[in-house]
This record gives sequence, structure tokens and C-alpha cells, in this order.
Amino acid sequence: MHILVTNDDGVQAPGLLALAQALRPLGKVSILAPDHNWSASGHVKTLNRPLRVRPVTLADGTSALASDGAPSDCVALALLGLIPDVDIVVSGINPYCNVGQDLTYSGTVTAALEAVIAQKPGIAVSLDSQTGAKDIADYAAAAAIARRVVREVIQRGLPAGVALNINVPRGPLDAIQGFQVTRQGRRIYRDQLVRREDPAGHPYYWIGGEFPTGHPDAGTDIGALAQGYVSITPLHLDLTVHRLIPELENWLSALENEG
Repeated sequence: MHILVTNDDGVQAPGLLALAQALRPLGKVSILAPDHNWSASGHVKTLNRPLRVRPVTLADGTSALASDGAPSDCVALALLGLIPDVDIVVSGINPYCNVGQDLTYSGTVTAALEAVIAQKPGIAVSLDSQTGAKDIADYAAAAAIARRVVREVIQRGLPAGVALNINVPRGPLDAIQGFQVTRQGRRIYRDQLVRREDPAGHPYYWIGGEFPTGHPDAGTDIGALAQGYVSITPLHLDLTVHRLIPELENWLSALENEG
């Protein structure tokens, strides 16, 4: 079993190292990750410039590859042949949870979805922390959970076109209440536009605001974390609102006869 590990926080992030170490008992682990932080980068494919890849050494002496591309670029590079014979892609461990609408922004999640596009299983792993995990020890529980989930995927497989989004409560492993299979919840963002001026008097802008919260509805990723459970959300790339198709079909005659 050949496992590709990537992330969106940069190849030297402690969460990536914790994940790679946890997965080594399950098979061969290769690492290809961005050379800098790509948080909230979304699903990126770089087509307008060449991508660079260079060897790096992680804190424990592990050899890895770093790219100046996005997380999804890293997965594409690997699966297009830079790293042969990859069986499964695992992305993380992100120091903050990726729940609700976060999934469209998250480089962690979209790296797993890039694997799905290439017809490989993809798993994204994130830690529910509002302060951000700083040390490899902070990721111990999430890494152990990731190993369990990846082991099950190796043994059972996943349907074609499906990725798993895993969110783990912060704290020791024995404090976790269990596992819940969930749907996406609803985030509450409190974004603010911050306007400033440079020394020449020209305006520039930051998108700021408080840390997002969410509706802890039962059965959702946000609700599971609020109760101390690991959230496992199956994802696919079909964004179609299927239930709306019959209603929109009723518009066709009006659209075709307009003007």
C-alpha cells in the first residue's frame, strides 16, 4: 500500500509530520506538499506557470518533496507520474477544523478531492482548534484517528468519486466520545473588510473578522465536534441540486419563447 501525504500548511508543518509518522505502519508513505502555507486556497490547478519541486528534510529526518504549487497541484503532480503507484491520498493534519462551507475554501479538503478526480481514495484530516495546534504532540489524537480511518479505507475501499472529510476534537484520545458519520453543517462567518493605507496614501484591504462559529445541528460535522465526537463526512464533487431540476425544466418554454 502506497500512501501519499500532503497538506495546505506547508511541508514543514507539524501536523503533516504527525500524520506521516502515524501512517507508516500501514504501508509506504511518500510526502509531497506545498513549500509554504496555502490555507483557504480552495481547489487550484496551476496552468499559467511551471511548477517547481525540490527535496526537503523534515524535522525527524524524513525525506519529502516540496512544491511551489497549491495542495491540489501537489496531488496532481504525484498522481500524474511524479510519484508512481500511489494508492491513496491523505491530506492534513490541518490545525483548524474544516466543516460546513469551509470545504470550498479548504486546501486540505480540496487536495483529497483532487485524488478523487484522479480516481484514487482521498481523505482529509483536520483538528478542531480555535487557537491552532503548535507542536507535533498536539496532533497525537488526530493522527491516531487518521490511522484508524485510513486502515479501514484500505481494507474496505471507498466508492468511486468519494472522499472522506475527518474532523477530530482537540484533546487526548481517551477524551473523544466516539465517531459520527455526518453531513456538512452551516458555518457562521463574521468577516469584516479592513481598509488601510500604505505610506503613499493608497488604500489596501484585509478580509478580517472573528473566528467563525456554526450551528451545532444533530447529524452535522459541527454538531458532532460540539459533542466531542470525531466527524466523518463523505464527500463527492457533484454540486448539482437534483431536486430543483424538475422545477427549472418548467422554465424552459418561457426561456425558449422569450423575445
